[in-house]
Amino acid sequence: MWLTAAIVAAGALYALWTYRQVAALQGRDRVVLLATRLGLFAVVLFGLLRPMLLLKVAVPQQNFVGILLDDSRSMQVADHNDKPRGSFTTDEFGSANAPLLAALGKRFNLRIFRFSSNAERLQYANDLKFEGTATRLGDALDRARAELSGLPVAGMVVVTDGSDNADRTIDESIAGLKAAGMPVFPVGVGKERLTRDIQVTRVETPRQALRGAALVLDAVVTQVGYAGQKVNLVVEDNGRVVGSQQVVLPGDGESQTVKVRLKTSDVGSRTFQFSIAPQPGEEVAQNNKRDALIDVVNRREKVLYLEGEPRPEPKFVRQATDKDDNLQVVLLQRTAEATVSTPDKFLRLGVDNKDELLGGFPATREELYKYRSIILGTVEASAFTPEQQRMLEDFVDIRGGGLLALGGPRSFSEGGWAGTPLGDALPVVLDRGSRGPQYPPAELLVKPTRTGVTHPSTQISDQVDAALDKWRDLPTVTSLNPLREAKPGANVLLTGVDERGREQIVMAAQRYGRGKTIVLTPQDTWLWRMHQKMDVKDPTFHNFWQRLVRWLVDGVPERVSITPTPARVQKGEPVSLSAEVLDKEFKGVNDGRITAQITSPSGKTEDVPMEWTVEHDGEYRARFTPAEDGLYKVSVGGLTGKGEDVGRGSASLRVAPSDNEYFDAAMRAPLLQRLADETEGRFYRAKDVSQLPEAITYSGKGITMIEERELWDMPIMLVMLLGFMGGEWLYRRRRGLA
Repeated sequence: MWLTAAIVAAGALYALWTYRQVAALQGRDRVVLLATRLGLFAVVLFGLLRPMLLLKVAVPQQNFVGILLDDSRSMQVADHNDKPRGSFTTDEFGSANAPLLAALGKRFNLRIFRFSSNAERLQYANDLKFEGTATRLGDALDRARAELSGLPVAGMVVVTDGSDNADRTIDESIAGLKAAGMPVFPVGVGKERLTRDIQVTRVETPRQALRGAALVLDAVVTQVGYAGQKVNLVVEDNGRVVGSQQVVLPGDGESQTVKVRLKTSDVGSRTFQFSIAPQPGEEVAQNNKRDALIDVVNRREKVLYLEGEPRPEPKFVRQATDKDDNLQVVLLQRTAEATVSTPDKFLRLGVDNKDELLGGFPATREELYKYRSIILGTVEASAFTPEQQRMLEDFVDIRGGGLLALGGPRSFSEGGWAGTPLGDALPVVLDRGSRGPQYPPAELLVKPTRTGVTHPSTQISDQVDAALDKWRDLPTVTSLNPLREAKPGANVLLTGVDERGREQIVMAAQRYGRGKTIVLTPQDTWLWRMHQKMDVKDPTFHNFWQRLVRWLVDGVPERVSITPTPARVQKGEPVSLSAEVLDKEFKGVNDGRITAQITSPSGKTEDVPMEWTVEHDGEYRARFTPAEDGLYKVSVGGLTGKGEDVGRGSASLRVAPSDNEYFDAAMRAPLLQRLADETEGRFYRAKDVSQLPEAITYSGKGITMIEERELWDMPIMLVMLLGFMGGEWLYRRRRGLA
């Protein structure tokens, strides 16, 4: 140390002496010369201290390395030097002489695994087929960790594109690796961003639809490399085209929701395919299509239409809906109002038996809840008891039914509905101070809003342009109910402009509890059928009312419903069944003996008991594992604790190989980087993989030995020493100081 201290002191004196020489210098010269000399002094001092680097180095052939190779379909994507991603795996791990496998084998004992839906041991990558229909990275890491448990492990290598589509995250797997001290070295294969690709990302469809329903479905399309191009999104039902929509592709990386129209025709479980034809140069063509399963049912939906006075509207509404075999509109029309000595008198049309609605509007929830939806004509709030008014709200909120309120002299604010339970459920704001009809009635030219153009309830034509033209040509209708304010969350679908240019709401809808409510303010939509400018064969009025009432009953729940999750699985994957069982007042049944009957594609049946979840009233769950590809039928029923039949509900489940591997197919570097960072490993891309054996050797894990490396005599020290000296001399020469 005395020698070191003497050298430091000499260096300090030298620095002071030289500083006096440059003290007269100003500005940049002074800073540069001081910096170079101080740098030179620091290099000399560093070398005199003779520092050493101590490294933990894996002992050759004393440690194990797990190698996990992705064997899923996404490795077929040809974006690795214009070759499939799997070619990298076979080139580097395909045989004992493969470059990377040989380099790792010289230093470590290797355990090789293949993984996709599951993981298993493998000899060489030549056995890979890259046909796995799912990638479960977390399960693969858990399997490899379990098999290597108890062995000295220097690290694990994961060769993949990061396309993890398992139901669970990899958080638990990472925690297990950290606890076991196993660093992971992911090798990402493929592009982090595709350059040319179109993808049908998502399709939103109902699980069930009526036969002949005109559906407007949302399909989400994303793309890169084809911005602004026009393509056709085609819908097929078992190879038969049932719908098509032209799409102008959005900007690169952006998503666009496309409204697609289709009409259901054949009854049964139908698989609809939404597809865009592959485009020139597209890197992944398999993600241009999506399948959706819809159960098309053929049944009559029962709707109660209550009308407070004789007028033309009910007659024409029933004429329109009677032409639809799947709709049954039961009319209860008041023909005489109650007096002191006599009750209201009603006309009943479309009832199933002589006792139905014999006493007028239902007095109990059990009687009212037999209907799927309610159309409320021009009838004042005082015609109902307080309990019946609460029943109307509960019909929507609890039963999940649809309620359509029509305009007229006794409707909305003019009928005293403001402040009632039903008034709270409607999608418009009612004026408490307004009583009695507003005369003269406003003559309205009706037009759809931006939302209404594509809404299922307003589709008066199968084509958008034809529908818009038809709306412009329809005759005016009249309204006695000037509604101008919709509630937050409501959708205004139709508006009307009167002769003075004032706009008011014609039709609005909103979700309310489990159901939905709609208002339709004109009192004479029948003019769209009988006006002199309407052709006698014009179907507009019938189309409007059939599709409006169909949407009103769409999605209304049954007493027993069953939901398989997910709706599509692969053979051998477990399925969760969730059933809701309700009594006649739509209250949950918690003491039921509920069983799910499962019918396989080959016709085999299996009964699976369901257990009440305790979490929610009337909710039951069970699990089963399908063993065949094809369409499964699931039917649920049983008895209450009192031995009463709860009814039955059914659903379909599709079992088929998954195509999820082709969606969002770019290499997911963030996931792999996180896996490396949290396990103290390092993330590599395919081009940098030659550094991998060295990195694992110095990971510090497994059986290691200490390697000492002198730092003071490294070549860089000489380079820095000469650099500072030469740099100062060159600077002095250029500035005229030497």
